[in-house]
Amino acid sequence: MSKTDNHSLDVLRQLEVGGKSYRYYSLKGLEGKGLGDIDRIPFSIKVLLENLLRFEDGQRVTSEDIKSICAWSKNKKVDREIAFRPARVLMQDFTGVPAVVDLAAMRDAVKKLKGDPRRINPLVPVDLVIDHSVMVDEYASANAFEANVDREYERNQERYAFLSWGQKSFDNFRVVPPGTGICHQVNLEYLGQVVWSEANYADGDLIYPDTVVGTDSHTTMINALAVLGWGVGGIEAEAAMLGQPISMLVPEVVGFKLTGAMKEGTTATDLVLQVTQMLRKKGVVGKFVEFYGEGLDALSLADRATVANMAPEYGATCGFFPIDKETINYLRFTARDEHVVNIVEAYAKEQGMWRDEKTPDPIFTDTISLDISTVESSMAGPRLPQDNIALSNIASSFSAELEKMSDNKSSKGRQHPVEGENYSLEDGHVMIAAITSCTNTSNPSVMLGAGLLARNALKRGLQVKPWVKTSLAPGSKVVTDYLEKADLQKDLDELGFNLVGYGCTTCIGNSGPLDDKFAKVIDSESMYVASVLSGNRNFEGRINPHTKASYLASPILVVAYALAGSVRVDLLKDPIGIDPKGQDVYLKDIWPSNKEIAEYVRTCVTQEMFKKRYSEVFKGDAHWQRVSAESSDLTYNWDQMSSYVQHPPYFEGMSKTPSVTKDIIDAKPLAILGDMITTDHISPAGSIKGDSPAGKYLQALGVKSKDFNSYGSRRGNHEIMMRGTFANIRLQNEMTPDKQGSSTKHMPEGTETSIYDAAMLYKAEGTPLVVVAGMNYGQGSSRDWAAKGTRLLGVRAVISEGYERIHRSNLIGMGVIPLEFTGSDNRKSLDIDAHTSFTIKGLADLKPRQKIACEMTFKDGSKKEVMLQVRIDTADELTYFQNDGILHYVLRTMTGSHQTKAVV
Repeated sequence: MSKTDNHSLDVLRQLEVGGKSYRYYSLKGLEGKGLGDIDRIPFSIKVLLENLLRFEDGQRVTSEDIKSICAWSKNKKVDREIAFRPARVLMQDFTGVPAVVDLAAMRDAVKKLKGDPRRINPLVPVDLVIDHSVMVDEYASANAFEANVDREYERNQERYAFLSWGQKSFDNFRVVPPGTGICHQVNLEYLGQVVWSEANYADGDLIYPDTVVGTDSHTTMINALAVLGWGVGGIEAEAAMLGQPISMLVPEVVGFKLTGAMKEGTTATDLVLQVTQMLRKKGVVGKFVEFYGEGLDALSLADRATVANMAPEYGATCGFFPIDKETINYLRFTARDEHVVNIVEAYAKEQGMWRDEKTPDPIFTDTISLDISTVESSMAGPRLPQDNIALSNIASSFSAELEKMSDNKSSKGRQHPVEGENYSLEDGHVMIAAITSCTNTSNPSVMLGAGLLARNALKRGLQVKPWVKTSLAPGSKVVTDYLEKADLQKDLDELGFNLVGYGCTTCIGNSGPLDDKFAKVIDSESMYVASVLSGNRNFEGRINPHTKASYLASPILVVAYALAGSVRVDLLKDPIGIDPKGQDVYLKDIWPSNKEIAEYVRTCVTQEMFKKRYSEVFKGDAHWQRVSAESSDLTYNWDQMSSYVQHPPYFEGMSKTPSVTKDIIDAKPLAILGDMITTDHISPAGSIKGDSPAGKYLQALGVKSKDFNSYGSRRGNHEIMMRGTFANIRLQNEMTPDKQGSSTKHMPEGTETSIYDAAMLYKAEGTPLVVVAGMNYGQGSSRDWAAKGTRLLGVRAVISEGYERIHRSNLIGMGVIPLEFTGSDNRKSLDIDAHTSFTIKGLADLKPRQKIACEMTFKDGSKKEVMLQVRIDTADELTYFQNDGILHYVLRTMTGSHQTKAVV
């Protein structure tokens, strides 16, 4: 992947490490050619610069691309499109299964086009970690882990057999089995190399920065290890796997200066929640964020990982930390090969990618700063990760929220008895307390801190409130090792925080059901109850359908709120509980000191743990080893009766050459949506309801409701996923303002029906569709089904006031054009409603980022021409769109067919 013969800039140099010679493309060599002050370029941009230098071929990457970045120090930004080629691709199983489905379907399509199916293989290393499928069915018991794993395999046998087939049939494709860890933590602790090595050079192996794109938006966690990476849609990841560069505009870089150190009683979680709030307010969507300043010396690698993880929540493409002593220490501590560690240090210093106290601050496009010592203990909620609230204000803010919710609620809340129990449920009760998600479970300080709080609580005779569903889902088995070595797992167990699985669980909606007796009260009385989790996402409807309020917190606070039992308890003023002597116990009485936590980290987390656990990372347990799968070098034998994996229709009727892009004539709106619509709102996620189109489909196949599983687990079946697109229970379609969920109007009659059923009616009539939305459309997880489902429903265009990066790219990748209102125009100012129709011409002759006219026809027959911004930003994106999607383009390329190439 790194070899080209067309380099115009002769900067290939040699580096000796441990008696072995390596080749590398020298950034200092560029400086020697008078191309600018390379030393002051942000570290993250240096990685891009090296990538371009290595892949210069005079076509996709030119010497002018390289020279433009070399001038960074003068301009503080670069207005240029580049082609970036990551060293590898990371997947989790929710997004990985449909990617492998698409690869299998591409092999079928190549075969139909008289090509060789063997040509469809990943051309870069791909690691898929199965971490999104375990659900919290069993909890607060010693056999919870075993029971949940058994249920996971029972539910997902078809999917796992399919992935096993993929591992056997595709080159460059590895699978980390279930029950191993979260993909981001496995990436941080094992897969990430910082510096990559490519063999088979006569004069020495080629070394270069490790880079990665992942099908999970929190791929950014690896930025803590100085590995440049970010989340992309599954569609874009598939193209990268197949050798296509990622077309991108060189981003602006916001430097985030950190000073000071964390004060007593605060955690890295508190830090990242404040960072998220600050950067959302500043506005960093589509930009790189790079951290610098002496405050970095006070942050462990795990603390940095907590901050880097939530880059999608603060809106940035990445949250990058440069290579320094802490990077090297972490590599050694996690049992990386010593020679590899030495290569990383030597290469970083030689390339000007090393940070220490003598390093001059890079020149950034813009800067922001924070004194870490000012950070307060906090949580984020009740529905957005950027809504950071000081711990002292949680109770009062919830009461204010409660009073706003409905006329029949007051800030005092309501109580309703629970059948068969001697207590009542109240508004504000914590129903779910989950230590879950990659954000925090990579961080020993907060995990051991949670265990210490549990121990201290038990010493005072405290117990978790009986209505709280507790769970512990670590990011890797190493966490279990150090909790057990510290003798703290037993304390967590006694409070109900038993191990439930190694995976994302609650953070992605796999919280499992609440006890029926609680669900009954919550539903019948419309109770406003809460969940508290150590995650990174708390969007409406995501965590559990019964908890309308969700708060992101450190694992330590998760345990604290399980003890308190309500977010209406002020943890800084009110007692967290009462001991057996009748004395009040306060949070400050049981909170472990920073010194105590640090000592446990020092003595209980060892290199041997990492060495042992990752020596068998691809082996899997007895369940995985029993998974049987067909092995084939060619095509997959699709099971027409499978409810999990089906042959997708994307390539049906595909020709060797693309047809001319048709204009959109008299399209109707499938949905008119507001601001901040997330991919959680669009893409099918969470549980499948029996009365939903997807539920009815499964019932028709003979699947019982108890076996529905989640939408995420069924992403390999397009029939289910298209039925669940725009079906989130909290989605508000402005065409049906009195209803939430999958509801719309089929025009011209105005009949109210589900979005899926309306789309099928329009499809039968031959009517094209559009979706209209407000600001920040498509923020959140990098869910390719948010675009795939949109396309399969017949939507030709989305018209919004703005897009988040990944979803915009995914829409293009599926042949859906993203358009943006200009000036003061928006859905409200234009009075767009269910009666409005849209005509957009000239799609066959598009240019990147041009403006295009849209003729809107309204209910009274009047017409108005509105100018829209085409959000196809680069020539490569235009090429993909003109080919009806990125996968179609790749297929035509691989079969040697002629394809449209955008000319700009």
